[in-house]
Amino acid sequence: MLYTLHKNINTSFALESALTDLKKIIAHRLQTHFNEQYVHFHDWLEQQFNGALYKQDIKQYFPQLQHTDEWIILMLAVVPHISPNFFESVIQEQLPNGGDFPEFGGVKATNHRSMLPTGETVQFVLAGANTEERLRIHQYFAEDHFFFKQNILWLEPVKEGEPVMSGRIILAQDVIDKVLLHKETTPRFGLDFPAKRITTEMNWNDIVLNNQTAEQVKDISTWLQHHHLLHEDENLKRKVKPGYRVLFYGPSGTGKTLTAALIGKEFQKEVYRIDLSQVVSKFIGETEKNLENVFRRAESKNWILFFDEADALFGKRTNVQSSHDKYANQEVSYLLQRVEDYPGLLILASNFKSNLDDAFLRRFHAVIHFPIPNSAERLMLWQKAMPASLTTDETVNLQELAKQYEMSGASILNAVQFATLSAFAANSRTLTKALLLDGIRKEYMKEEKSL
Repeated sequence: MLYTLHKNINTSFALESALTDLKKIIAHRLQTHFNEQYVHFHDWLEQQFNGALYKQDIKQYFPQLQHTDEWIILMLAVVPHISPNFFESVIQEQLPNGGDFPEFGGVKATNHRSMLPTGETVQFVLAGANTEERLRIHQYFAEDHFFFKQNILWLEPVKEGEPVMSGRIILAQDVIDKVLLHKETTPRFGLDFPAKRITTEMNWNDIVLNNQTAEQVKDISTWLQHHHLLHEDENLKRKVKPGYRVLFYGPSGTGKTLTAALIGKEFQKEVYRIDLSQVVSKFIGETEKNLENVFRRAESKNWILFFDEADALFGKRTNVQSSHDKYANQEVSYLLQRVEDYPGLLILASNFKSNLDDAFLRRFHAVIHFPIPNSAERLMLWQKAMPASLTTDETVNLQELAKQYEMSGASILNAVQFATLSAFAANSRTLTKALLLDGIRKEYMKEEKSL
């Protein structure tokens, strides 16, 4: 508690110091602008701050910060989140009688009542009216700059024909949390981020896969361990695309999602599940927009992406019979390209391989089948599912249950859970065949099957 309080005090002090420095920088730019003085801005910065700006507290989160310009851009983006009236107050000191000042840039938002900085704000603060310098500022918002590549900040897209730099600066929420609260946050599920993190308390000993499936899953582990060596090889790095794409297919409950979670757990990578059946929008173009934020965030964090219900979007493409079909196919094409360009591990899951577009399947490194377990595998699943706190009476024959009832691993676990709860409800510590059969019957009813 004391450590947290101490850290918060240090954070507040560092931010106040940073805001004071930023205010001094903007005020200097405004003074030289209105007095029509020419001062070499970066020489002035060096004299005032001796190159120490980007070494302030904020740098601990962004070791890439090597230039004062980058520190100023980052602080301009942070300001509205801690001092809403910051820009207006600095400008008012130079324009006490008010007046329009378009050179400074900035836009109004829907909820936020004060100015939000834009690319034009950055151009004014760093370059003033110097055309060459204003053009140089574009590099900080280019796709090859670490601001964009690592999903730190970027410019909001503007309507076609409007100046690109008039887009407001968007600062990623996790960056805001780092800078202001000194904590890592998990992105919240919603329309703008349609993905949920999946984790598991299980380990590889808890899952039962047939031999062929298990061998193919090992290939994924091999890639995760050694793929960086491919891109260090002088011959292969020009020919091998980054990323590894896998399709898991098979009936529900056969371990597709659990396998993805276990891979993430083994390699200490976060796994995010996107249910494509929930993401696909009836509104043209919305699917791309909804998913782009996930891809960009994932690329900067090296997440494993797990797309469930893949045939919702990657099913066999329709013939173009209407404008809606045309745009639906465009969304598929967009996602196919995005899947191919993703530099990390990307897993798609489907119940049926035959539902998927052939052009889509050709882009994958591996296609792994998760079949319904055979009787020997089912026996192992029954044995692993048995509760440690209950005993089984002489009527229970797991080998007989495994041989007689064709079930997935998830269904077996559900049946055991139901039987265990029934035993607890009856104040019993014994699991009987009758209780297990009741559990199996309920699982069969879900699939409209009879015992």
